[in-house]
Amino acid sequence: MRWARCAPVTPLYFGCPGMFSFLSEFIRDPHGTYTVMVMDEAGLEPLRSYRVQPRRLLLGWVATVLGLTLLLLALLVLTPLREWVPGYGTAEMQRSARLNALRLAALQDSLAAQQRYMQQLRTLVLGPLDSSLVGQDRPPEPAFAVAGELAEVAVDPLSKDWQDHTQPALALERLPATTLPVQVVSAAAGERYLAQLRFPVLPPVDGFPTRGFDARTGHYALDIAVEEGSVVRAVGDGHVIFADWTHEGGFTIAVQHADGYVSVYKHNQRLLKRVGDRVRDREAIAFSGNSGEITTGPHLHFELWHNGLAQDPRLYFIGF
Repeated sequence: MRWARCAPVTPLYFGCPGMFSFLSEFIRDPHGTYTVMVMDEAGLEPLRSYRVQPRRLLLGWVATVLGLTLLLLALLVLTPLREWVPGYGTAEMQRSARLNALRLAALQDSLAAQQRYMQQLRTLVLGPLDSSLVGQDRPPEPAFAVAGELAEVAVDPLSKDWQDHTQPALALERLPATTLPVQVVSAAAGERYLAQLRFPVLPPVDGFPTRGFDARTGHYALDIAVEEGSVVRAVGDGHVIFADWTHEGGFTIAVQHADGYVSVYKHNQRLLKRVGDRVRDREAIAFSGNSGEITTGPHLHFELWHNGLAQDPRLYFIGF
């Protein structure tokens, strides 16, 4: 029996040169068929043989790698795992930041347009602002004692001629002589068309007074608290000389009466008459409300003027 001398078997560990020698056998002829014998190092287990075709083995490896790659890409694209990819989240945040910047710019443009519109509307309603009055404060309100009487405090009047409106107001005979003919003619013309006011008269609304007449602080009126929507009635016959919205008084209506009397009704919810309309005594002219900027609640701000001088309405009302 002849014995063939065999080279020692080299273990095929990963990274061992014998592994590359083993694989090089398949690369030499990829279309061929090889038989691989497998046995354990100790030779205790039976010998096993496998037929290997390098071409099919290579195709299987390529298909496996390609399938795993497609699966990984699908996971990264279709699942939240894409946020783990370096740089992907940064690009998304950049797109979101650009979109938010465009939205902010659009909002700023819209706000600027609204501000310009409000400024134009304010100019139409209030007129141009007098720069000489900017920074000036209104005179302080008077302090009242516990008993309800006016305390002795120094208050700057709103008008330099406020003393002319103290009660009783300045009589017609005390006015300058140059103004007498015009006022007398106006009173005479009113008597031909309008009935004279017969004092005392009923109040324009059914309520209770909350603030009285005070010429020193510029409050030439009587405030009467009343529910919104209450009927406001004229205190006498007359013609409407003003009916419009004002910044401080809201919906305001003024009625010219005979003998030089003018009654003014402010903070209304709705006006029922227009300029030029003739009204009768106790005729509904408005609905009370809380309109205007200078108001503290639903009430009627009533003024009564005689020949250009403010009168205390309490002295002319029944029950007040």
